[in-house]
Amino acid sequence: MEHTVHVPLGDRAYDVTIGPGLLGDAGARIAPMIKRKRVAVLTDENVAALHLETLRAGLARAGIEMTALALPAGEATKSWPHFSRAVEWLLDQKVERNDVVVALGGGVIGDLAGFAASVLRRGVRFVQIPTSLLAQVDSSVGGKTGINAPQGKNLIGAFHQPSLVLADTEVLGTLTTRDFLAGYGEVVKYGLLGDAVFFDWLEANGPKLSAGDMATRIEAVARSVQMKADIVARDETEQGDRALLNLGHTFCHALEAATHYSDRLLHGEGVAIGCALAFELSSRLGLCSQEDPSRVRAHLKDMGMKCDLSDIPGELPDAETLLDLMGQDKKVLDGQLRFILARGIGQAFVTADVPKDVVLSVLTDALS
Repeated sequence: MEHTVHVPLGDRAYDVTIGPGLLGDAGARIAPMIKRKRVAVLTDENVAALHLETLRAGLARAGIEMTALALPAGEATKSWPHFSRAVEWLLDQKVERNDVVVALGGGVIGDLAGFAASVLRRGVRFVQIPTSLLAQVDSSVGGKTGINAPQGKNLIGAFHQPSLVLADTEVLGTLTTRDFLAGYGEVVKYGLLGDAVFFDWLEANGPKLSAGDMATRIEAVARSVQMKADIVARDETEQGDRALLNLGHTFCHALEAATHYSDRLLHGEGVAIGCALAFELSSRLGLCSQEDPSRVRAHLKDMGMKCDLSDIPGELPDAETLLDLMGQDKKVLDGQLRFILARGIGQAFVTADVPKDVVLSVLTDALS
């Protein structure tokens, strides 16, 4: 059942292995990479309680000793205080240039641990063991690492590719329904941005995937990772094509800021709503048919996901404020808001040429 996707980046190329039982087999896979039989693991308290001992046993089978630091769970951990704590802890563990740091967790831990590895002794290797669906299909692949600043998300960081990614699909069974579906927001995004056939497949197989069918989960993760790998290989540092991966994110980042990066809106939920809004905007600009946004929202609804602004609990600011928050996004180039729009399902493209009044009208209608 196991599936491997190769990310071809020359001397920084690596494999993403996808399948069940990889935590228990982690030692055998990491052993060839290391001289000293020990690794330092960064994780969060929730993941540690569920999976740290399985990983410890899996490493021990290959004679690898493990030391671990569990940080608090949640987006607030992607900040200077926790970052410096992690880096200083790694130095205390005497992690050397040839050692490997392991990130065991979701996107927050992956981003923070990868950034810590990138600056530790001017760069040590790291292995991603993503435990959420969102991290498996998105943040663990492609080498974007970082932390948040008071001014916005991910504004401090580095491109630092992992040396190996182990996406254990069995671990997805321990996610809450809400967390699983939030990750599914990023899966849907891949179909919407570049693969209409994959979106068709998701419409047919989404319920089975959600219900826990292992083969379907492996297939969905593998297809998502393959698309991301292809895009990253073409455009590692986001000069062009890689921006397509931000479909839905310009709206999403504004909504996350408006909800103060709280549990009111998870990142993947914001992406799903953002994708629906991006298709609505595309339809109003005459780029795609009116059926396309309806189809996107229908699939999200079928999956029991958030797809409208009214699905976000609590008050949201007005349309003008949301538009201002979109302007704070790090994807702004020369003061121009960059949008990822679509000519149809699977046909996304990047543009900065979007009239603000149309964006405002989409937001105003979405809020009403």
